[in-house]
Amino acid sequence: MLAVRKVRRKLRMGTICSPSPSGTKTLEVCNADWMASLPPLLHNVPLSNLAIPGSHDSFSYWVDEKSPVGPDQTPAIKRLARISLVKKLMKKWSVTQNLTFREQLDAGIRYFDLRVSSKPGDADQEIYFIHGLFGIRVWDGLMEIDSFLTQHPQEIVFLDFNHFYAMDEAHHKRLILRIQEAFGNKLCSACSVESMTLQTLWEKKCQVLIFYHCPFYKQYPFLWPGKKIPAPWANTTSVRKLILFLETTLSERSPHGSFHVSQAILTPRVKTIARGLVGGLKNTLVHRLASIPVSPLRFSRRS
Repeated sequence: MLAVRKVRRKLRMGTICSPSPSGTKTLEVCNADWMASLPPLLHNVPLSNLAIPGSHDSFSYWVDEKSPVGPDQTPAIKRLARISLVKKLMKKWSVTQNLTFREQLDAGIRYFDLRVSSKPGDADQEIYFIHGLFGIRVWDGLMEIDSFLTQHPQEIVFLDFNHFYAMDEAHHKRLILRIQEAFGNKLCSACSVESMTLQTLWEKKCQVLIFYHCPFYKQYPFLWPGKKIPAPWANTTSVRKLILFLETTLSERSPHGSFHVSQAILTPRVKTIARGLVGGLKNTLVHRLASIPVSPLRFSRRS
């Protein structure tokens, strides 16, 4: 049992020992440095031509059931959430990850799906991650990512800020300042997608691409417009429909000028939640994804 636990721990952290081709030695493969370990042939291939693993609602490994319900929820849900049990049930449907940012990075995740919000009554204009309930402060998440990047200087991450709630101009300016403070010279200025290769980024010592789905991106050279990274959404609970959708959107994506996110996720409907209210997201939908022959969220564009 102890050996099994050790293997599970290594899998969670992106490290596992595998037999060598000869079968006589073991080879340790560490996903924390998988970009740095790619063969030289791929160093000058546009990043948009590589399949890069990502996560959905990447920050939602922890949400605060004691906080107010997020502004991304309907008025009806906010009224119901006054009952403490409702927030406990919401938590089961809001948590979509079981690894922290650092653990995801160690496991090889390089694309992060981020939704952010101000918090009602918060006088200091702090910004938080949000998915039904409030998560950790964005600043704390950014610092965790930056710490990893400092230790792994050849790894590149894609931070996709695609949903903003209850944020005015002052909130956006604060968030963008936080991004600058966290990453500094690691930020990559927006440019031609086709020019983005591992080699060019390594030479510039850039490690972070920020996609900002809001007009404020125009004011900052290190913010990439959201249109440069479309993420079509199947919005279905059917595995068969999801696979068909992924195949179709992948074949129809723009051949030039943008990245592409394949969201291999199932989305619960109202009746889905009603039927699996107590079981939560993991027990109701997640296990269905085992039959999908792609990673949980793949970020790619092939020529």
